[in-house]
Amino acid sequence: MTFERQVAEKWRDEIPGARWFKADLQVHTIEDHPGGKVTMPADLAGEPTDPQTLTDYARRFLLSAVERGVQVVGLTPHSPRAADGSDTSAVWRIVEEWNEGTDDDGIPFREKIYAVFPGFEPFFREGNAGLHLVFLFDPEIGRERYLKAFNLAVSGVDPWKDNKLLPSELRADEFFRKLRKFRKSERSDGGDDARNWNYLILAPHASSREGLLGAHQAHVGKSFPHGEISGLELVGNEIPEDLLRNYSWLRDAMQTHRQAFFHASDARNLERIGHRHTWIKLASPRVEALRQAFIASDSRMRIGFEKDASGALREIDNPPDVQMNEHPWLKEVNIHGGASFFGGVEDGEPRKTRFRFSPDLTCIIGGSMTGKSTLVDGLRLHVGAALPVNEAICGQVEARGRNVFGAGTSGINLDCPGTNRAVPFDERWPAQFFAQNELQRLSQESAAVEDVLARLVPSETGNIKGRDDRMLDLEAQLSDCVRQLRKLDEQHADMEQACERARAAKRELAVFSETGVKALQQAGRERQIWTESSRDAESIVQSIRNAVAAVAAVDIHRIEGSLAEKLASMGHGSDDLDLDGRRARIESSLRDAEREAEAWSVVVGAPVEVLEKKEAELRNEVERALAARGLEAARLKEVQDLNRRASLLSSFESELERIEDRRAKTEKMFAGVRQERHGVVFEQRKAFGRVVEQIMEEFGGWIRVRRVDNGDSKPLGRFLETLRQRGITRWWNGMDSDRKPSPDALIENLKSRSLDKVGMSEGVQVTFEECITRSKERELAALHCPDTYVLEMRMDDGTYRRVDELSGGQRVSVLLSLLLETADDRPLVIDQPEDELDNRFLFDTVLPALKKLRGRRQVIVATHNANVVVNGDADMVIQLDATARRGWVACIGAIEEPAVRDAIVRTVDGGEEAFRLRRRKYGF
Repeated sequence: MTFERQVAEKWRDEIPGARWFKADLQVHTIEDHPGGKVTMPADLAGEPTDPQTLTDYARRFLLSAVERGVQVVGLTPHSPRAADGSDTSAVWRIVEEWNEGTDDDGIPFREKIYAVFPGFEPFFREGNAGLHLVFLFDPEIGRERYLKAFNLAVSGVDPWKDNKLLPSELRADEFFRKLRKFRKSERSDGGDDARNWNYLILAPHASSREGLLGAHQAHVGKSFPHGEISGLELVGNEIPEDLLRNYSWLRDAMQTHRQAFFHASDARNLERIGHRHTWIKLASPRVEALRQAFIASDSRMRIGFEKDASGALREIDNPPDVQMNEHPWLKEVNIHGGASFFGGVEDGEPRKTRFRFSPDLTCIIGGSMTGKSTLVDGLRLHVGAALPVNEAICGQVEARGRNVFGAGTSGINLDCPGTNRAVPFDERWPAQFFAQNELQRLSQESAAVEDVLARLVPSETGNIKGRDDRMLDLEAQLSDCVRQLRKLDEQHADMEQACERARAAKRELAVFSETGVKALQQAGRERQIWTESSRDAESIVQSIRNAVAAVAAVDIHRIEGSLAEKLASMGHGSDDLDLDGRRARIESSLRDAEREAEAWSVVVGAPVEVLEKKEAELRNEVERALAARGLEAARLKEVQDLNRRASLLSSFESELERIEDRRAKTEKMFAGVRQERHGVVFEQRKAFGRVVEQIMEEFGGWIRVRRVDNGDSKPLGRFLETLRQRGITRWWNGMDSDRKPSPDALIENLKSRSLDKVGMSEGVQVTFEECITRSKERELAALHCPDTYVLEMRMDDGTYRRVDELSGGQRVSVLLSLLLETADDRPLVIDQPEDELDNRFLFDTVLPALKKLRGRRQVIVATHNANVVVNGDADMVIQLDATARRGWVACIGAIEEPAVRDAIVRTVDGGEEAFRLRRRKYGF
């Protein structure tokens, strides 16, 4: 019976390339019911041998796996048939239901479970207690071949007798030979399905009495073909370190055979499926992909558990599946139309180019000028990532990115799963970019080195970042305090002057009071009062005269006839209608008032003359008194102004006290913030000290980091330039960088009058002391020169050399090693990191670090080096090709795909012939 696999495109659509799956590769099925440990679910009636019961069981099995999030399942009963007939295999019913059935929601099971591998767990005669092994097959083997393979393993005998598992008559190596021969015969005689199936061998519960390591204690240790085994299952609460500690030879042996540890449930009921599991990265639901995962276990497998403080197992906090740990990643870029290198027009229609990226490692390959750098530089500009600090490199990135990637592009769409489309893209996909040669330059940038160090130790990263943010806040507070104090100093100086002027006015008024000036002022006030009254009286007289003239000028008409009669009927008498008589009476009254007013004005004006004489006499007396005291008579004009100024003294003194209080509080705040800053610097240095210790431990002393306290002296240099004194500038520029004082040290030398200790001559000391006013001293105290970190590399002779003294390749190797070891989860995009690195360093250092990043950081590398692509075990490969004006994706996919593999051979290995020639020349 052949097997026709139904393809589920859902998995590739969700995550391009190879992706992580939660796998349980050892699950028993109901066929093992004779042993009494595997039971039918309680709500399923019928015997395990009944076909309908097996169909119902198969569905329940898959539902349980889905419920527990298991996406790759290995079906490994001791016997894959419940009775003699081939239709009594629950294993095969599960395979068929997975391939063709649907869940209750109508979604096919193959879109919820990525792969189901039919298999079995025979018991061989090995060692003292026998040996269990697990065999997993591609479903393409078909049911009949699958059962035939099992018959070969057990020599055609039912392994269950009286509820006891019996060992096969064969040794494991004998079955290995039979299975190889069987597959070879089937491949030569059968159709496509026979050629497509494959198998994988695992060692279950390896450290148990009946496991591979238990059997290894007997004669099987020397004769057993261990290379046939792909993986060793951990038992119970074991983690790899437990076995490696108990079996000292095991690490080298597993490395030789490219074997890996894994956890599996060994489940004997549906509720235990996935109880123990392993995260495995696959690019296809085939045994060959599973084999590749075990071979490349450092990048394609993760044990799903770790030990807690009590020694019990717990699931890892951050599973590598990007859909669970949610580290930021770019899934897809679509470019269409416009005039760009990857867009444009073809046959009159907008041309479309689609790039798809793995959440782990994507390698971009292609010949020279095919657009590798164009793609990564264009992405850098499009998402608004930081550009290179070096101007030349920055110019190259901008030229490639703007003029080629996005020139006139009508559409560039980026898909970053699980992010808020409303936020800027550099927040949705906060990638770090490194262009060609940029790493070499950055290795000498203290800020870049510090950023890498800060992210190296996860337990320190958050606190280091928090202290950096606090430092920025404290710096802002200190700058604000300096500005406030400068303003308060100015206000204090102005108010002190105002107070002194008021006090001086008060003192002068005291002198004037002794000369009789008060009596003079009083006389002047009295004379002014009567003068103003006299003016008012004259004004009233003139007003009356004007009224008399106005009345006389009025033209009065006589009221007669019907008008007189009408007014009379309204109650107006004859006297009322005699307007001329009424005007004469008014005019007479006004003239009487005019005479009275003139007489009143004369009387009111009479005291003015008397008071003027009195004031003149007093003035003469005061002037004589002033002259006797050496004061000029003209000073009498200032008395009024002096009175005004003197009257403001109390308010001036009150304001001065308020300013002094504010200044004292601000100075106290300034001192407190400086003290807090000292504390933050101290804690930050301790944290970086722990990071440096870990670097020494992790890199075995190959890389060393040395801290230079206050090593970045640029802030102090800029401050000294503002003093605009050549002597001070010459002194500063003439000092060695490692001898330049910190701002605090300079203040201390200034206060202790020991500036000679920092190399100042006597003349420069005098100039400096004159320049450093109280305000400038505060500015100096507010300054902070950050610590710098010097990277050093150990040479072959054991000495250390600073990174700025190394070759370009050595600089890159140091920074790249640190960069790949950080706990940073920001995506990393590097353009041709191998340009200045030798392949040995790539293989020994860079590639292992890249593999450890799997599952927690997206890495995109543009490269022409086979080591990066193949030995780096790329999860997605994008091959680019191009003409002079247009670029396109020639091939894209996982490295296991034949077309992608051929593209890698052609592009980075020079073709198959070149690859074969190298192998022959090397003698491999």
